[in-house]
Amino acid sequence: MKVVGLNRMREVEEKLKDKFPDVSFKFYKKAIDIPSEDKEELDILVGHDSNVDEAFLKSCPNLKWLAWFATGVNNLPLQYIKDNNILLTNGRGVQAKQLSEYILAFILDDYKKMPLSYENQRKHIYDSTITGKRLAHNTLLFLGTGAIAQRTAKLAQAFNMKVIGLSKSGQQKDNFDEVYNIFALNDILPQADIVINALPETTETIHLLQKQHFEIMKDDVLFINIGRGSIVKEEIIIEVLREKIIRHAYLDVFEHEPLSSESPLYELDNVTITAHITGNDYNAKYDLLDIFTNNLSSFLTKGELNENIVEADKGY
Repeated sequence: MKVVGLNRMREVEEKLKDKFPDVSFKFYKKAIDIPSEDKEELDILVGHDSNVDEAFLKSCPNLKWLAWFATGVNNLPLQYIKDNNILLTNGRGVQAKQLSEYILAFILDDYKKMPLSYENQRKHIYDSTITGKRLAHNTLLFLGTGAIAQRTAKLAQAFNMKVIGLSKSGQQKDNFDEVYNIFALNDILPQADIVINALPETTETIHLLQKQHFEIMKDDVLFINIGRGSIVKEEIIIEVLREKIIRHAYLDVFEHEPLSSESPLYELDNVTITAHITGNDYNAKYDLLDIFTNNLSSFLTKGELNENIVEADKGY
């Protein structure tokens, strides 16, 4: 059995070799660094690299399992993976720890008017009349009730917020006050003070949000997108913000990435932009490796995987 890492894993490399002495491990800095010989012989690919496309996978004829160290798999050649019966796992749940903290940071940054205080600081203005808002009793609406939403909902409950979720199943989740089927979108959107997109990219979620959805939100709603930028066309979110249909947005993901330096979003004063950084976490690799190690043990003994299995045809 041969495992090839798409990234170097530092001190963890030796731990894996010690734990699985019968497995051959090779680790590289990037996918492009992997020599043809290793690609032809490998059974398992582990890690994350944006250069893993269909052509790359075709150069790995014995690939049985791709252990993807990210939550989103939408940029992978999912049809090829399905057609070739390649097992696929992801990092679902790991990034939720970091993402949930970012979401709360965005909300607190906005509600406590921290950007205004910083701007006053830069202008040498001392304004003690600035008054923030409490989070308590505000309604937080999650589009998607997966690991990110569930972890954030737990934190939001500590602030006495009302948490509503919309999902494909409408199944109740811990720490949510209410969960509805996504078909209730038009009925639930007007209730929310904060709307957060945490949906994965699938054929059903691409451009799910249209201009009319923002028009039925509260005028002073805060919109946060840490899911996928494809939830709304870029020209529509620009139009919505430019026309001030909603009060403010925090955007970490965009329909087209990297966001062009010419994007009108940079010129708008009612949007805060982060460069798809909310999942970045120095400690995440240890959690990801725990998942990989558990799955590898099962794969070697039973030929099956235990957790974070992704159905390629669904994209999650």
